[in-house]
Amino acid sequence: MAREQELLRLAQQVAAAAAAADWKALAVLNTQMASTLPALAGQGKWTPAERAALAALRQQHKAATEAVSTASSKLGKHLQQINTHKEGWLAYALDNEFSGTGA
Repeated sequence: MAREQELLRLAQQVAAAAAAADWKALAVLNTQMASTLPALAGQGKWTPAERAALAALRQQHKAATEAVSTASSKLGKHLQQINTHKEGWLAYALDNEFSGTGA
């Protein structure tokens, strides 16, 4: 029962961090899972309830990975847009700076 609870706890934390877009928490959880899962697996065969909890964790992890990928893609597009329009923004800023000084 302890393994099942640990797996369900991890699944819940992963889901909560992904829903909150808390990328730092997801990184910590990912590291925690990398050490916890092998230790749990080393305790013997999984019961059906533990397998279900492991499947729930796997599903939440997959959803979190997709959320990270989507956010990363959006950020990449935003940065590309900023880079594309950088010269125009600089010219606008300079124009505003000079017109404010009367130059």
